[in-house]
Amino acid sequence: MESRTVYFESPGAENTDATLGIARKRAEELGIKTVLVASTKGDTAVRAVESLSGLRVIIVTHSTGFRAPDTQSFTEENRALVESKGGILLTTTHLFAGLSRAMRNKFSTYIIGDVVASTLRILGEGMKVVCEISTMAADSGLVRTDEEVIAIAGTGRGADTAVVLKPVNSQNFFELKVKEVLCKPRL
Repeated sequence: MESRTVYFESPGAENTDATLGIARKRAEELGIKTVLVASTKGDTAVRAVESLSGLRVIIVTHSTGFRAPDTQSFTEENRALVESKGGILLTTTHLFAGLSRAMRNKFSTYIIGDVVASTLRILGEGMKVVCEISTMAADSGLVRTDEEVIAIAGTGRGADTAVVLKPVNSQNFFELKVKEVLCKPRL
């Protein structure tokens, strides 16, 4: 089997439309029906549900209180747009943060979640996030662990990384296999 990987000259939001197009094309080629998309404020999410219409699009965003107590970064306007276009929104704790971040903040020490996240960042921020959101979606029951999905994430804002993978639950994280790298920044 041959597949093409696109390397972007630089990371960031300027790659969002190309990333979504690459993901859509590969989903059609492989018969993949579900696409996961990381989004913080919802701008990428809105673009994704529009570009990926006809596919099951699950938007994964971080927990309420991430930036400040009782606040959500994903805007209400974007939430309404995503849901009106059939997108599914998952708001949950980052896989690699949670207790790891609590330990780092309280005791100035790093534990396993921080180490795994930093190790994955060797391949780029988006590569860390696609592994993270696919596991978060599996833990929530929104995706199956016996079906391939496409996961999309980015570096900062927008989307610049897309992969084909088979999600796993968090207790099986080290069994996660990225099947194909569709695109990523050439860092």
